[in-house]
Amino acid sequence: MCLILKGVDFQDGTIEGEIALKITAPPPPPGLRSSPGFIGVAFRARPDASHYDLFYVRPGNSTSDDQSMRNHSVQYTCEPDFGWYTLRRQWPWVYEAWADLKTETWTKFKIEVKGRSAKLFVNGSEQPSLIVDGLKGEDLRGGIALWGYPSEDAYFSNFHIVSSPPAPVKNGSDAAGAWQVTSAGDAGGFQGALQLKRDGNKLTGDWSGTSGKAHPVTGTWRNGYIELSFDAELGNPANPIIAPAILAGWIDGDAASGRMRVVGRTDGRWTATRKP
Repeated sequence: MCLILKGVDFQDGTIEGEIALKITAPPPPPGLRSSPGFIGVAFRARPDASHYDLFYVRPGNSTSDDQSMRNHSVQYTCEPDFGWYTLRRQWPWVYEAWADLKTETWTKFKIEVKGRSAKLFVNGSEQPSLIVDGLKGEDLRGGIALWGYPSEDAYFSNFHIVSSPPAPVKNGSDAAGAWQVTSAGDAGGFQGALQLKRDGNKLTGDWSGTSGKAHPVTGTWRNGYIELSFDAELGNPANPIIAPAILAGWIDGDAASGRMRVVGRTDGRWTATRKP
């Protein structure tokens, strides 16, 4: 549930305040987990709250004995197309993290937004608990909303919003053309050339890696945001490992960047420049 703040038009800057929640839902039946609690702040929201970027926390997960659940303490989503389930399955551990949180306690909550990146700080820490380099939202400006969850009491206090000069990014850049791509991941990366064609929101083309062999590319385009799939080549050029790769990110003019994942092999970031 979102409560849009009146008279706020936000693109880049800082959103800072305090949040707290009390879980009022009755305990679940035996064998089921209790609610970890949900509370957060949305930004660049449309007036009808149909689209927005969002940082929220789950304080009850912070002290779980299950490390996987602990890692679900803070979360980024972009509604309605990139909810927690979609992001967690497509990009494990990238859009959520751990933070030291408690219910029924005021928590300092600060969001810094610049262009396509945002950082979440909690408890007054100088270091962010979560960094999103490549926001999924296609709206570069909009409102700010206080975000709560059914069967919980959400509290917000001492909020301050400071706008900063907008970063020079625009939506709508075309993907069609030739691109030189470089990637780096936790277990290696790859380089190569993309040749893309666009038909509405559909992308097709080919990818050539270190071996020079062309592999078919399929994907989608949405207002400058792209998602691509193809077979990448890793390792020794003379005998490369072939594995499915996924690229997702934004095109800004003649440059592009985002997240990459080679299934079962590596994950990290990619950048690209448009070739003449």
